[in-house]
Amino acid sequence: MRLDEQVLVFDADDTLWENNIRFERAIEAFLDEVAPPAPSRAAARATLDGIEAANAARHGYGSQVFLRSLGECHEQLHGRAATAAERDRLAALAASITSAEVELIPGVAQTLAALARRHELLLLTKGDLAEQQAKIDASGLADHFKAVHIVPEKDVAAYRRLIDTHTLPPERTWMIGNSPKSDVLPARAAGLNAVYIPHQHTWALEAAELDPADGGVLRLATFAELGEHF
Repeated sequence: MRLDEQVLVFDADDTLWENNIRFERAIEAFLDEVAPPAPSRAAARATLDGIEAANAARHGYGSQVFLRSLGECHEQLHGRAATAAERDRLAALAASITSAEVELIPGVAQTLAALARRHELLLLTKGDLAEQQAKIDASGLADHFKAVHIVPEKDVAAYRRLIDTHTLPPERTWMIGNSPKSDVLPARAAGLNAVYIPHQHTWALEAAELDPADGGVLRLATFAELGEHF
């Protein structure tokens, strides 16, 4: 049975289009080159994950923050500053995540078009303003949304601002995304419902435990299944 007249708020990266796989490919190439000085490849990745978490909290997201993290990890593992050639290589790896091409997740285009005819759609994504806007523009999906919001962080305060800005009815509003940490838990804390659609390449730092007994969270296997519920 479909719900009528809902407000559907969509995450973007790894919900509407592929994103983190680009970071993973860049990280794998990075580890190929810097892992030998570390005790193991896993140890090198753990070092990078810790640096990324700290930099995300201090500086946000995007290719320039990713470049900073790669540089700091490289210096920490090698115990020295990167050479000019190494800095160029790190910059190339960071640049590889900002391809102008956007690969939509299967079922997104058709499902969004159908949902837009029945519901009010909003887009809420976090990250670097210019980089996120470029992906939105390239996706061809922008016209489906009543409004697009690009924020530095998707925390409880961001969801409360969204509610206030659009005078959203929390009982009829759903946050839809792949991240327990950014899409589900803070939305629920702000009083919204949530739809969790896991993605195999979700960033490890977006992981968090969800309450299996929380009736305000709908769990789906694919994006296309949204059409069966909304």
